[in-house]
Formats: sequence, C-alpha cells, structure tokens
Amino acid sequence: MSTILIVDDDATVRGVVADYLRADGHTVLQAGDGAAALTTIAETPGLDLVILDLMLPKLDGLEVFRRLRPSHPNLPVIMLTAKDSEADRILGLELGADDYLTKPFSPRELVLRIGAVLRRYAAALTPGETLQDGDLVIDLESRKATLAGSELNLTLREFDLLAHFVSHPNVVMSRTELMGAVWGWNYGDSTTVTVHVRRLRGKIEPDPSNPSRLATVWGRGYRWEPQ
Repeated sequence: MSTILIVDDDATVRGVVADYLRADGHTVLQAGDGAAALTTIAETPGLDLVILDLMLPKLDGLEVFRRLRPSHPNLPVIMLTAKDSEADRILGLELGADDYLTKPFSPRELVLRIGAVLRRYAAALTPGETLQDGDLVIDLESRKATLAGSELNLTLREFDLLAHFVSHPNVVMSRTELMGAVWGWNYGDSTTVTVHVRRLRGKIEPDPSNPSRLATVWGRGYRWEPQ
C-alpha cells in the first residue's frame, strides 16, 4: 500500500509498530537516529509517510523535521512525543507536522491515524474547480492558493483547512467538526486545530491578532467571513 519510515531509537518500539504496519499491508523502513533518518529519506524517493520520535540521538526529531521539510514539503509526518513535552508537540504542529501521538501509545491507534493522514493526502479533488473569496483564489486541482496575486506558502493540511473554510462561509465550525472534516478523525487533542488556525491566520490575515476573515466564535469554534 504505502512505504512508511519509522524513526525511533527504541528497537522494540520500531519492531512492534513495524509488525502492525506490515499486517496492514505497508512496506516498512526503519531508522534508529536522526542522521540515519535523513539519509533514508533522501535515498527513498517513493516514501509516503514518516513516523518521527522527537527524542533521538545525533539529531532530535524537531531538527530532523526542520531539515527534511524544505526538500520534502509534501511528505506526511506523524510525531511521537513524551506525555510531558507539550511545548515540543505544539512546536511540531507549528512547523507543519500532520499529527502526533504521546507515548505510551496504542499501535492500533497509530495505524488508524496513519490511514487517516494518507487518505487526506490521496483524496481526489474536483478537476478544474476553483474557490474565490475577494482577492483570495484557491485552485483545488493544482492545490495552490493566491492572495492578492501572490502564492501562499501552505502545507497540505493548511491548504485543506483553508479550502474547507472558504467552501463553508458564515458557518460556525467547532474544533471537533474540523478535526473530522479536515483531519479525517473524530478524536484527539483539539490543539491540532488551534495551532493550524493560528498558522493559517499568519498567512492570510493583515493583522492575525485581529482577523477579518477567519473569526473566532468564543465557546463555539471558528467562522469564515466572506469578503
């Protein structure tokens, strides 16, 4: 089905996760440190997803992520973090990670989350369809968005979130609803949505602290204000 790289310095964790992924039909690669991870990513052009532990020898997971993103902007990454590393989880999401799990975790839950991420990346979009809101234009076929004629530098998840908002103007959507519609799962920490909304505002709003397009509806969620 897909080729997935597991990056974790614990061989037992890698082995258990690899068994679950192979049982689900995936091809599995493994790396035990950050340097080996970058080498494997560079040498595997058909790689579909990376499971990346943050606590790694040689190069930590966040540094690995920073280095791989420029050359692999569309490679999905799911991060593994310790329970007490909330700051690292938020930073990972800020950098553009697609999802994260805290250790210890259920391998089956990880497999389900991988499936959700891969489905989102493989989702077919209507050829030629374009969304427009004022000077914001979203081309669903090419997956490009421009604002006032300049292309926006969006991650795939940010693009999906923006397209979902623009296609549902004036509709209040909760974080849980957005997780289901954009991430493809109805469980987990809504921090994921909060961080991506903040990142998106930083790219589309003249004043992100006082948004004119992507409004917060306190106690409810978010609403797209058409221009």
